[in-house]
Amino acid sequence: MRQPTLIILAAGMGSRFGGLKQITAVDDYGHAIIDFSLYDAYRAGFRKVAFVIKHEIEEDFKAFIGRRVEKYFDVKYVYQQLDRLPEGYAVPEGRVKPWGTGHATLCAREAVEGPFAVINADDFYGPTAYQALYDFLSAGRPENEHAIVAYRLRNTVTEHGSVARGICSVADGRLTGVVERLGIEKRGEDGAYPDETGAFVPLPGDAPVSMNCWGFGAEMWEELSGRFPHWLDENLPAAPLKCEYFLPYVVNELIQSRTGCVRVLDCHEAWFGMTYKEDLESVREHIAGMRAQGVYPAAMLE
Repeated sequence: MRQPTLIILAAGMGSRFGGLKQITAVDDYGHAIIDFSLYDAYRAGFRKVAFVIKHEIEEDFKAFIGRRVEKYFDVKYVYQQLDRLPEGYAVPEGRVKPWGTGHATLCAREAVEGPFAVINADDFYGPTAYQALYDFLSAGRPENEHAIVAYRLRNTVTEHGSVARGICSVADGRLTGVVERLGIEKRGEDGAYPDETGAFVPLPGDAPVSMNCWGFGAEMWEELSGRFPHWLDENLPAAPLKCEYFLPYVVNELIQSRTGCVRVLDCHEAWFGMTYKEDLESVREHIAGMRAQGVYPAAMLE
């Protein structure tokens, strides 16, 4: 069984946050969220990591993150570029927006052998998420059997604005679909999102949601590459400058076509991220609390 690789999607520039979130310090020791992700991944057993970045942030990213962890991981760098498209397709004139998480993951194909996990660089998932992913991926399962770490909605919303979340449908421990809901606002322990009329639809706080924390068998490469041209044909004519090839789209397609299955790995950790600048203080407080409990040492992968 090949050692699983952790793919970290770090190409986003954090437009809503207002800065390069990937290297924003969230504790008194200068660590970014990605440092905690790498530490948790290392403790879980991961020894290979592929960073998906843009050339524009390459030097800063390598100086702040990459070179420090190269003594712990077999590190690869791959680049999400707009012109990395199937043969016969071109970047629409005026397009600057990246092609989405599905495309970003696909950019790492040449750097990865065997099963792999995918996470966002600027999301704090918690140690049990990485352990669940590593245990799943290292168990020698069929290459078309995949996994998602599903969080509870109440553990993923912010006090400082609305969020988009993939609401998961689950049956017998398997994912049956992911529906993206935009504009979700916190409502006590629950949430609500606006429908097409603007009326808010309630969501229970214990609804399982996708936070882009996946474990994939090697067969996912064929799913990602094989479905991309059809997606481009469907979406480019309607939204050439904004359409995005998201991972949940591919997952939904493989579930519906029964070319693979997705196990749901339940997670009761609190997810933390920095969608808005105002989220930074709450992230710092959460991490300080975990460090006080002994979950994290002052020095991690240094």
